[in-house]
Amino acid sequence: MTTDYTTFDADNHYYEATDAFTRYLDKGMARRTMQWAEIDGRQRLLVAGSINRFIPNPSFDPVAKPGSLDEYFRGRNPRGQDIAALFGDLEPIRPEYRDRDARLAVMDAQGIDGCFMFPTLGVGMEEALGDDPEAAVAAFHAFNRWLEDDWGYAYKERIFAAPMIPLVDVDAAVAELEEVLAKDARIVCIKSGPAITRDGRVSPGDARFDPFWARVDEAGVTVGIHSGDAGYNRYIDDWEQVGTFRAFAYSPLRIVLSSSRPPYDTMAALVCQGVFDRFPNVRVASIEAGADWVPDLVKKLAKVYGQSPMGFASDPVAAFRRHVWIAPFYEDDIAQLKDLVGLDHILFGSDWPHAEGLAEPRTFAEDLRRCGFTEDEIRTIMRDNGRRLTEPARVPA
Repeated sequence: MTTDYTTFDADNHYYEATDAFTRYLDKGMARRTMQWAEIDGRQRLLVAGSINRFIPNPSFDPVAKPGSLDEYFRGRNPRGQDIAALFGDLEPIRPEYRDRDARLAVMDAQGIDGCFMFPTLGVGMEEALGDDPEAAVAAFHAFNRWLEDDWGYAYKERIFAAPMIPLVDVDAAVAELEEVLAKDARIVCIKSGPAITRDGRVSPGDARFDPFWARVDEAGVTVGIHSGDAGYNRYIDDWEQVGTFRAFAYSPLRIVLSSSRPPYDTMAALVCQGVFDRFPNVRVASIEAGADWVPDLVKKLAKVYGQSPMGFASDPVAAFRRHVWIAPFYEDDIAQLKDLVGLDHILFGSDWPHAEGLAEPRTFAEDLRRCGFTEDEIRTIMRDNGRRLTEPARVPA
């Protein structure tokens, strides 16, 4: 038994077309942004002139089957197979990974009424362009024009694709936000971790970004912070030289040190630097970052508030609970998460069609049942909470 009603999936993905970054790119920016090249008989993605390895095969053909790493991410690998073996046989890319009408047909079969749609490749590209903010602005401006073509921002009120907005330049970020809002974007996506600016790395909670947050506040649009390359390899390099970020190229130490730091640090910055106090309509959804970082953050916020209440405009735990939504992993302690953030701030996200997600999205309900949730609570998580985030936020009068 999964559910006998349609659901809203807050973490769906497409696999980008090969021209996602280049279709609308200013040709004069090609060498500084994205190019394709044949090297040793294989199609390679060049970013800023270097081979990019964030995704092993960024053409996505062939690609892993949905859910092929399910057991691995539940902590079960009894035969000790390496990640390549666990992926299993790859398959040709399916139409529904790149065509929105084909995707709607699959969503119908899956019992999914609506979803937030996030990039696969795109969440790793801002860091790759980190030395050139102008290039990052140009690349993601082009990317969002492609996204409008192929997916749309509110296609048939069912597919809500999230444009990517780099905070490398606040004026450019506001301009991009205005453009996507005019085209009915309901959710926008920023990367985890500090923004990479001309002045170096800066917290997204810094007051210099207030024009961006003010426009988000005015529009009531949801901001999704999706996991990807948050730039945290530079910290891990102090402990173990791992080089450029590569999806699925894991070392045990890297997983232990980094998996929870980007969402923890980012949400701590937004709370402690007062973004939610200055902008009461701002809603932030943490997507595909799990929930195991939440207990430590809530505990720390409560302690620091008790020690230094004069440093806060309001109770930071209450601000976190009011402004942040969490899409937990199915293996997380979701019952504990309910106690920490409240039932109405938990999102169902399947990560479909990724290998690390669920092969059948609605089976997430079975994990909720195992955590002791009632059927009414399951419906709230599986359907209602995500759908509400597609509507503009408004502070109650």
